[in-house]
Amino acid sequence: MPTRIIEGTPPRLAPDLIARFAAIPVPIVVDLLEGRTLVDPAIRPLRRVAGGGALLGTAVTALCPPQDYGAVHHAIAAAGAGDVVVIDAGGRGDVAMIGDLLSTAARRKGVAGLVVDGAIRDTGTLAGWSDFQAFTRHVTPRGPASKDGGVVNGPVTIGGAPVRPGDLILGDDDGVVVIPREAAAGLIDQARARAEAEIGWERQIAAGESTLALFGVPAAVREPGA
Repeated sequence: MPTRIIEGTPPRLAPDLIARFAAIPVPIVVDLLEGRTLVDPAIRPLRRVAGGGALLGTAVTALCPPQDYGAVHHAIAAAGAGDVVVIDAGGRGDVAMIGDLLSTAARRKGVAGLVVDGAIRDTGTLAGWSDFQAFTRHVTPRGPASKDGGVVNGPVTIGGAPVRPGDLILGDDDGVVVIPREAAAGLIDQARARAEAEIGWERQIAAGESTLALFGVPAAVREPGA
């Protein structure tokens, strides 16, 4: 069956709204969403994100059947600047769904990066790009066997987290979180307030304040030793 492309995906979120999430650490979003859309932390960045900018952009999804990467080609063709190509390969590590050639094509279009619940290859090249973030579960040198299947811009599941086209993807050194597109506008002010609060807490700790008092930790029960 040829690759299917689902049309009628929602419009991208406003660029200024997306940009406001660039300064928000993943753990803050995960806490605010109570972990519901946390991607399995086994999906890791190829290189340290710190100092190079978080992975941030709207999802273009590719659902790949075993050993077939046709949907990845079509997802890159459909993606625009600032998007993140999200590849659901079922967590399989037997073949790479993408390497340097397809990633180069995506990068030239301004795609922000990849999240792959599966495998990638050519990691030495991809890890050297400061403007393109790649998160993956596995690495293997073996390539796919076919390119005529899969689905583009349908709902997928990445590391246990549901992803729909148009959802916001945020990734840093702690992992990846999916921000449902309808929740983004209501979440950003909460996230920024939490980030500012954490800066204040860091200052108080640096000044010597106990975390017991700072966070209102209940008193422990003291018991006599043996």
